[in-house]
Order: sequence, then structure tokens, then C-alpha cells
Amino acid sequence: MSLLLCSQEYARRPLYVELLGIHLFTPQELSYVIYHYPLLVLDGFINDSLLEFLREELNMGLLAVKLERWLKRQEKLDEALLLILQESGYYSGAEIGRFKHRLAELRRKPPAEFSKLKADELFAMRQYARAAQLYQELLDRPADSHVDDGFLCRVLNNLGACHAQTFRFDKAYEAYEKAYLKNGQEEMLERMYQLTLMDSRVKLGEHIQAEVSEEQKMAWARRFAEAQLHGAQSDGVMQLEMLFKKDSIRRQTGQTELVHRWKQEFRRQFA
Repeated sequence: MSLLLCSQEYARRPLYVELLGIHLFTPQELSYVIYHYPLLVLDGFINDSLLEFLREELNMGLLAVKLERWLKRQEKLDEALLLILQESGYYSGAEIGRFKHRLAELRRKPPAEFSKLKADELFAMRQYARAAQLYQELLDRPADSHVDDGFLCRVLNNLGACHAQTFRFDKAYEAYEKAYLKNGQEEMLERMYQLTLMDSRVKLGEHIQAEVSEEQKMAWARRFAEAQLHGAQSDGVMQLEMLFKKDSIRRQTGQTELVHRWKQEFRRQFA
């Protein structure tokens, strides 16, 4: 992710936004993040670190005082976000009006749906561990009119995608299997079978094998091979990212050898 610098106020000590994995240096960059990623800033974004950044680095002490009052009252924090946009001068009145409408729409979402949208946003930004945590929290919620089997299947699918992106193919298989047991969709069977092709240590369970014909395996293997051929022309990480998009898995795009190499590289980051 990159941002365009367009302000003379340039922080010597930037504000690090952990969810996005970036540093902010200017009021315009701060406004850009708020405007384009509302799901990630609606709760907890206005904190002491942000206030200090405004006071000490951007020479916006008056704005910091106003935000601090909102923070102490713990009310109308959405209005505080709007105030930041107004003070930065980066967006027009019409754009701020559209942003306000977008916030109102998000606030009307049921809590479970809001959390899933936030997790989806984190997934799209490659924050797989944080997305997986939110998906798991959704699975632990008590069932209600919004958390039904259909909703849980979508969450399980996306949780499986997170695990696959971080090379935890056994965990991905477990998530897809749970989704299949809830909805019985053939595409879940194919995803589980694809995982066995990606990692030989992942095996189809006996009860799953009984539901998969040899014709299905042959068809899925052909698609897997075609995806390998296509994916071999892509560069490293993008090959694996082509597996998934939102609520549906994409086809395997990396060669098995590359997947194992990425797995080793990923684990070395935490050694």
C-alpha cells in the first residue's frame, strides 16, 4: 500500500497503523486511511497515540483537544472521524458527506455481519492472522437470526482461506470439512481435495472419501494441473493469493515445490 504525500506538515516520528502495516506522515495520509478503510477505524482508532501524533508531529493541537473530549465521553466517535477529514482539507464537503452516509450504513449492520466485513477487509489486506482471529470469534458466537448455518459456512470458508494463505493446510482442511458438513456443497469437497494435492500430508477423511468419485478426482486434478501451468507464469506470493477471493476459493496456482518453499520461508520469519 502506498500513499501520496501532499502536505508541508511531515512527521519526524510517523504514526504506525498496525492493522494496515504502514506509517503515516501527514494529515492527508491520515485522512486517506480513514476515508478508504472505515471498517478498520470505526472502533479503537482514536486513541492516545493518535492524539500525541496530532499534537507533537502535525502541529494540530486544537484538533487533538477536540478529539480527546470525544474520547473521554465515549460517544459520537463517528463525528470525530468526520472532524479529522474536515480539518485535513483533503476531501471535499460532498466526499465527506458520502463518507458519513457510509458510516451510518456500517453502523446499521448486525454485529456479526459487521465483524465479518471487518475480517474480510483484513483478509484482503493480507492480515491473515488477524482475520482468522475474527472469523474464529464469529464461530464462537451463539446462533441467532443472523448467525445461521449459511453465515457460518461463509465464515468457515474464509477461515480456511486464511489458514491456507499461511500454509496451515491441515487447519484449512478442518475448516472446509466443517463447512461441507453444514452445507454439503461439492465445491467444499473440491477445496479439500485440492489441499491434498498441495500438501501430501493432508488426507481426505474416510467419510469424505466415500462421497468423492474417481471421476470427480480426475476432473479436479485436471483443473489443478491447468492452474499449475497458469500459475507457474506468476510470481511467488501472487500465485498463492489466486487461491481465494472473498467467500469463494480460487483454483490452485502455485507449483507444489514452490508452496513448500514458501512454507519454509514463512516459518523462518518467526524462528
